[in-house]
Amino acid sequence: MSIEIKEVKTKQDLKTFINLPAKIHKDHSNWVPPIYMDDRDFFNSKKNKSFTYCDTTLLLAYKDGNIAGRIMGIINHRYNELHNEKDGRFCFMETWNDQEVFDSLISYIENWVREKGMVNLVGPLGFSDKDPQGFLIEGFNEPMVIAANANLPYMPQLLEKQGYDKKIDCVVYKVNIPDKIPEIYTKIYDRVMSRNKIKVLEFTKRSQLKPLIRPIFTLLNETFKNIYAFAPFEISEMDDFANRYLLLMDPRFIKVITDNDGKIIAFFIAMPDISKGIIASKGKIIPFGIFQIFRAQKKTKQLNLLLGAVKEEYRGLGVDVVMGVKMFETAIQRGMEYMDTHLELEDNVKMNAEFKFMGKTIYKRYRIYKKEINQIKH
Repeated sequence: MSIEIKEVKTKQDLKTFINLPAKIHKDHSNWVPPIYMDDRDFFNSKKNKSFTYCDTTLLLAYKDGNIAGRIMGIINHRYNELHNEKDGRFCFMETWNDQEVFDSLISYIENWVREKGMVNLVGPLGFSDKDPQGFLIEGFNEPMVIAANANLPYMPQLLEKQGYDKKIDCVVYKVNIPDKIPEIYTKIYDRVMSRNKIKVLEFTKRSQLKPLIRPIFTLLNETFKNIYAFAPFEISEMDDFANRYLLLMDPRFIKVITDNDGKIIAFFIAMPDISKGIIASKGKIIPFGIFQIFRAQKKTKQLNLLLGAVKEEYRGLGVDVVMGVKMFETAIQRGMEYMDTHLELEDNVKMNAEFKFMGKTIYKRYRIYKKEINQIKH
């Protein structure tokens, strides 16, 4: 059997790259397809500004002439320079359970990053932590959400056979939403609101959010600067991100806190789960898929926490509890039953301690792997 690795160069190649996961996961009930309109923009170097400061390669694997796998390689020069690293990355890897195909793809990326002077290969990791990261290693029977990998169990096994081991894990908590806010939280809420000159902003219309997009992402840049793989948003990227997702957001699940001068000091962004709508629409939101997504958004009992940040000097003062109380109030009114916290780095001690304090446990775990590849190939 012969395996051919081919670079994505044509529109047809890219179409094959984007559509391959649907073939691999056709019998995988937990898989959530991408929103294909977004995928086409994401992999378009003319539309995705991340390509301007990264070296990239997109590859397809063919076995006996049949499509058999895909992978993307990235060297994020901006991140490497900022953190004094020489890491290459692999991401968006998909294969059937075929060690030979898997090995051919990952070996190609290893050689590619080595030739460009890198000494490590890490992944799955995209342009930044905003892209799906890590292979799922625990929680295969739990519901998947957008912007997270839904790989099958054999993928990390195939990678480990190639000498990769753990770099860091990302964990996801399931938080049950109570019928009533626990008294301990309401007491903290009342104390924080009485002692601090802060104001909670809540919203009912998407138009109310537009003036806050840049201040919110500016605070995100400030507070996430030391988070592994985080890439700061530029102004244009803030606007692009907002334009991509604002239509799908329910403004009621965005909570913002300002200080006495009206400056944003904290925020939470969550959204009702739309996975079932994306599955029903098969990732195609135009012309009618958007209605399936909105229908799923109204029916779901799951709330997905997407982003949150608290300005450093306000941490430990209960500001996060204030936002949590307001988020739970809205979730209770909406009939939500539980919240998926999305990915938290396992070494984010404070955030993980808060979730554990709430009596919640990890129900999904993703692993980012690493391998030294600076040795000379013979």
